[in-house]
Amino acid sequence: LRSEEYQVPQVDAPNVPRAEIKSAARWRVKDLVDYPLDAATVDVLDIPVDPEAPARNHSIYAVTARNSVIESYMKSFNEADVALEAIDIPDLAQRNIAALFEPAGRGVAMLGFYEKEGILTFTRGGELYLARRIEISLAQLMAADAERRNQLFERIALELQRSLDHFDRQYQYVAVAKLLLAPLLQDIGLQRYLAANIDVPVETVDLGTVMNFPGVPELKHPERQAQCLAAIGAALRDEAPAAA
Repeated sequence: LRSEEYQVPQVDAPNVPRAEIKSAARWRVKDLVDYPLDAATVDVLDIPVDPEAPARNHSIYAVTARNSVIESYMKSFNEADVALEAIDIPDLAQRNIAALFEPAGRGVAMLGFYEKEGILTFTRGGELYLARRIEISLAQLMAADAERRNQLFERIALELQRSLDHFDRQYQYVAVAKLLLAPLLQDIGLQRYLAANIDVPVETVDLGTVMNFPGVPELKHPERQAQCLAAIGAALRDEAPAAA
């Protein structure tokens, strides 16, 4: 789904059996969406709790979209006679990429830039803890002149540091080992800038170090990885009980 087609509010986990969480979550988001509940598709994503305090502050993400949006995607696949297995969101596609680079027992932040925005995710153990938007697109970054690009870098670094500080306060039990920077269409110096201006190590993702592409050799190149990042992340989807 595109970012304007869904919402991901964080709500308290309903105190119900696991099999009933999805239906109970619908009522938790009733006042958080601007359309009738019976016109909404709702799924849930669990946020792991502190293992030292599992009874406190258990939250979930309730992924919501209009039924009409879901139906439009289903119709397109049906008309193309292509089997549709799942409809996913970019936050989770990026989570799937980040999971490939996680150090054992530690979390990572990952920043990727897409057609309309940047997405910052925090994950550990293949689970999504937090996702935030940065209102800077891939095209903006690549087209900017030196002065404008430096301004964008400053905005990105400020948003990253604020988000890192917020995450540290909210999830003290998750140590962030590094920031993963998704590949860009070309090296514009963003990794070097961020490495000098935020408090965690910064590493540019190279999917060739964790995947083989025997049938698509061009995916060995960063610019092609940048173009296909969301599709690759979606293809890594692993069906789990709490997945949206």
